[in-house]
Amino acid sequence: MLQDAHDRLRPALAKRDHGFRWRGHDISRIEGLSDAVFAFAITLLVVSLEVPKTFGELREMMCGFVSFGMCFALLLLIWHAQYLYFRRYALDDRRTFLLNAALLFVVAFYIYPLKFLFSALVDTATGYQAMKDGVAIPRMNREEWSQLMLIYGAGFMGVYVIFALLYRHAYRLRDALELTPMEAYETQGVVQEQLVMISIGALSCGLALMRQPSLSGMVYMLIGPMQTMLGMKHGKRRRALSGGELLVGSSVDG
Repeated sequence: MLQDAHDRLRPALAKRDHGFRWRGHDISRIEGLSDAVFAFAITLLVVSLEVPKTFGELREMMCGFVSFGMCFALLLLIWHAQYLYFRRYALDDRRTFLLNAALLFVVAFYIYPLKFLFSALVDTATGYQAMKDGVAIPRMNREEWSQLMLIYGAGFMGVYVIFALLYRHAYRLRDALELTPMEAYETQGVVQEQLVMISIGALSCGLALMRQPSLSGMVYMLIGPMQTMLGMKHGKRRRALSGGELLVGSSVDG
């Protein structure tokens, strides 16, 4: 039933993917392993939340709901980016396998730092004071926040470096994959998008090393404006390429 629903949705999803012809149809063993790792990572987000026995425990558990939701959303974004890559190119060669394995390693390793960071951010914003054995846990100082932002920035860059290498690899195989000019440009465009994200992560790490954790976190607010500007540039180029391909197709038909 799920496979039938997926098959019905595939044409609509592919149509919205900037004119990409989806080459991946069946779920490969690489993707099967990836789905298992992502599921395991999501499980690790909630494994410490036991079933509450009192209302006080329930209230304490609900304090972690927002941070869990943020981590869950980030994991889904990474999963969707990986899913889209395999739908577009359906590559299963050795380089793709190794790069995907590196991505899964980063995802699995950074689950606890990710959860810790967002839990700390939510607790700071809400004024919630975590307790252990009835004793309040001291809040982190500037040095600890700087180290935490450095850890997060390294993982952030790692994810986008891997995606940049994956798309660069697909671009090198553009002839074998028979990419259209639009698809080849979109592949290069994704690499540029990843480089923007890597640059933001590097700037954040630099500020963290300078013991500026607040500025290190605020740097990530640049993602929206910078990706929007890059998207506008890519949109103009896509329209130009689309018009050119239509003209070529019309002349060939004539």
